Amino acid sequence: MNKIVHIIFILFLIYHLNIMIGCTKEKAKEIKKTTTTTDEQLLEEAAQTNLSYYQNGNLLDAASGSPHGSFKLRFNATAKNVLEKDGELPAGKQFPEGSLIVKDIYKGGKLTLYAIMKKTLSDDNTGNGWLWNEIEPNGTVVFSVGKRGNGCISCHSQIPNRDLIRVFDEH
Repeated sequence: MNKIVHIIFILFLIYHLNIMIGCTKEKAKEIKKTTTTTDEQLLEEAAQTNLSYYQNGNLLDAASGSPHGSFKLRFNATAKNVLEKDGELPAGKQFPEGSLIVKDIYKGGKLTLYAIMKKTLSDDNTGNGWLWNEIEPNGTVVFSVGKRGNGCISCHSQIPNRDLIRVFDEH
């Protein structure tokens, strides 16, 4: 009789352990879920008209060695809310999750390219905490978000920078 009770007890434990392990695996899948932002989604965000301009929307010259031409810089409300009165991110501070920064690049007075950075940690295409993208206003992808910033991060991480944004110390 004792052996039967022990066998039943062991089967009971095995059954409940399997349930707990299954639930833990499901929970892990839920936690690990991320998104995968596309180039088109970033273009849609960059094309918004409710973004705020840096330095009153003045056309700024490209910094020495920059692959970008003259530009205007825009921020979504999430990014703008952490900027100081001078419109710059305080040294040593970070942009919060969801911050969108769009560099409108001009050639010959015409908007030719969006260079886009979006702060996120939960996206498959994130590189150093940001999504990186260059796309023409017509949707032609120049630098895909799928490259995870490879080719951008090395320049953006040069000192000085503020959360990988270099414009504040160059303009």
